[in-house]
Amino acid sequence: MISAMFHRIRSDYFLSSRLREYELLLRTAINKGYQHQTLTTFFRAHLAGTASSLLFLHRHDIDTDPDTARRFFEIEQRLGVRSSFYFRRSTLDIPLMKEIHAYGSEVGYHYEELATVCKRKNITDASKVVLHYPEIRQELSDNFNQLKDQLGFPMTSIASHGDFANRKLGIPNHAVVDELLLQSLGVELECYDQRLLTAYSVALSDTLAPHFYKPYSPFQALNDNNPIIFLLTHPRHWHCAPLWNTRENLTRLIEGWKFRN
Repeated sequence: MISAMFHRIRSDYFLSSRLREYELLLRTAINKGYQHQTLTTFFRAHLAGTASSLLFLHRHDIDTDPDTARRFFEIEQRLGVRSSFYFRRSTLDIPLMKEIHAYGSEVGYHYEELATVCKRKNITDASKVVLHYPEIRQELSDNFNQLKDQLGFPMTSIASHGDFANRKLGIPNHAVVDELLLQSLGVELECYDQRLLTAYSVALSDTLAPHFYKPYSPFQALNDNNPIIFLLTHPRHWHCAPLWNTRENLTRLIEGWKFRN
């Protein structure tokens, strides 16, 4: 517990920028012949049976700090890399999102309405959450369509955010998403679709210091010549943003206290 808190504080307030490592990772993948695609592009090809054999698929969940999202994007632009970015309502940067889309990378909604409704209504009994699915779906639809109107272009994929309320309830945000909802939104892909998840040769994520990656390093995955590598990243694990991290930590603390009480 103490060790985890130490590493959280270190990562949130004292982490040296790892963006050079990020650029090195992309260069390593390129030099080994890996292509970079958006998740929707890969999903379409996978369903059609035409997916390439050496792919590095990259998903950015912008839970905090859209400034670092821009730094990711600038590195990718220099290297000609395409990837997928998912923004929460709290991290929307409409000009940046439009730039990402115009470049040919993917912009999607990092939704969390199941957790939001449960926290707002103080629903702590997992068995009662399903009773609120119609309200949750309507709120998700309203937020998605409002964002789409702001952007001025369609979003073809969405990705579920993980909140402490989801962990407490044991229900992920994507539990509320079904094919009918996706069709109504004009969305092709929810990023936790099993058809996508089972298509990866290896699925990796960044994490807190001192390990930085789980279950292991993407550099090792490249060295092992895995054909389809998926990496999930979050800004706070790559560049220190104390103000954003403090705001997020305080929000989590206050919401957690209200949810428990």
